[in-house]
Amino acid sequence: MFLPTTVYEAKELGWNKLDIILVSGDTYVDSPYIGIAILGKILMDKGFRVGIIAQPDINTSNDITRLGEPELFWGVTGGSVDSMVANYTASKKKRRNDDYTPGGENNRRPDRAVIAYTNLIRRNFKNTKPIIIGGIEASLRRVTHYDFWSNKLRRSILFDSKADYLVYGMGEKTIIGIAQKLKKEKTIVGIRGLSYISDENKYEYLQLPSFEETVVDKNKFIEMFNTFYLNNDPLSAKGLVQKHGDKFLIQNPPQFNPTTEEMDYYHDLQYERETHPFYRKWGEVKALDTIRFSINTHRGCYGECNFCAIAVHQGQTISGRSEKSILNEAKEFTKFKNFKGNISDVGGPTANMYGFECAKKIKLGNCDDKRCVAPTTCKALKPTHKPQIDLLKKLRKLDGIKKVFVASGIRYDMVLDDKLYGEEYLKEIVQHHTSGQMKIAPEHSEDKVLELMGKPGKRYLTDFRDKFYKYSKEVGKNQFLTYYMIAAHPGCTENDMHKLKEFTSEKLEISPEQVQIFTPTPSTYSTLMYYTEIDPFTGKKLFVEKDPNKMIIQKNIATSKREIKQANNRKSNNKTKVYSKKKRFN
Repeated sequence: MFLPTTVYEAKELGWNKLDIILVSGDTYVDSPYIGIAILGKILMDKGFRVGIIAQPDINTSNDITRLGEPELFWGVTGGSVDSMVANYTASKKKRRNDDYTPGGENNRRPDRAVIAYTNLIRRNFKNTKPIIIGGIEASLRRVTHYDFWSNKLRRSILFDSKADYLVYGMGEKTIIGIAQKLKKEKTIVGIRGLSYISDENKYEYLQLPSFEETVVDKNKFIEMFNTFYLNNDPLSAKGLVQKHGDKFLIQNPPQFNPTTEEMDYYHDLQYERETHPFYRKWGEVKALDTIRFSINTHRGCYGECNFCAIAVHQGQTISGRSEKSILNEAKEFTKFKNFKGNISDVGGPTANMYGFECAKKIKLGNCDDKRCVAPTTCKALKPTHKPQIDLLKKLRKLDGIKKVFVASGIRYDMVLDDKLYGEEYLKEIVQHHTSGQMKIAPEHSEDKVLELMGKPGKRYLTDFRDKFYKYSKEVGKNQFLTYYMIAAHPGCTENDMHKLKEFTSEKLEISPEQVQIFTPTPSTYSTLMYYTEIDPFTGKKLFVEKDPNKMIIQKNIATSKREIKQANNRKSNNKTKVYSKKKRFN
């Protein structure tokens, strides 16, 4: 069933009033890929009366007042994508399309949606119940952060939104605790994964440089971010305090990662895998083409690419589902009339991180002095693709399943580092689970840029490519690799892009058709580099291209056709293609 989005639907459930109203920048798609749907279903399963208002019109009171006022709290999120990323390109041009809006036109998600919706509630409900913000937009803006679109440091979004509390990270356990305590009229300020504003300091927590200090001193901002970043693991992190004027931003330690049993519970709840009828009348939701019959096997990523926010939001430890839960979800697909037998994706932020983790990290938390897979794979990690191989074999044997695709990106370095099962995994993917192309993300060719990105060097790339085409040929399939590249990342010069062009032409024998210009987004190391023009790991001055026209030049260098034509005169016919780098947000 859908959660109610009108009073009429609520009354059909026997509800005269709602306990919780969730407000989202996405339309309401009832899917385990949509955070607001997961939270709503969990809260309802726990006995709470929950309603959803999706993409309310901020210029009138019609939408936001539709369900009345909740008994316990409002929950506000900008949606699955940061609203500024959803609304603007790297060149700050307005995006015309929105995959999470009915009809696809980008006309229903306001800029800074979390702030806009919180203000909308306050205008229409005076002295209302607590407003709790969350989701990726709020989570990544919970402390002082650089905002690319206004080109300045901004305060915690708690201050700008005037919300009461902020849930950061993946919010299921935190939001359940909040609802249960508020129902019993108890304080919630001690709950993990929660931030709030206080008149008093919390001296037992780590003291971050104040907002005012970070604004005038970039080294203070680097110090603040390093401490913030290193305190994201629930097993080792401490609480944080940051002064803003005469107030104190309090960030409790992170919520504990969900267990396998909890992950199964979240996904085993029944979902309609469709847009709510109230919103469907405005058109189809493009995101459903991808997520309707896809399976999320895990969350989190220990790749820690410096330009990616997944590690800060979802965590650096893999939280995986059981094989039984995943197989049961696939069986459920066969009960839907519009299921054609094809599972669009089996994966997560990185598909081949399913089924294994570092034993040391699970016990003690993340290491402060090294990363799991960059610049090389840590010996303690011990990648193994056997769990995913076994899972995929079982999925494709299920009755009613014709094809199972792995469309999530994979780490090719981890495939080659797995000496026992890596090649078997690649053969399985090539033969059974690739829809003509496989996504990999080298991002660049130059080691100095790759190091700043937090990516491994290019040493594995050509070896992996050769194996991919070899195995594709052996099974008689004409398949190709999709290479994602980034232009104008901090530290990248035009000369570096010329070298990338030479590498792709001479070594990969392709011409990138589209390359993504780096977009600074809140709470990533790459954004820290962009703003400060300092390498935060060495303290050295860093070249950063900030001229929009020169950023485009960097992109054009990589996508120009001239050099590849010369290469094609020397090499055999090559039909490999490269597609654009897609958005990397949950």
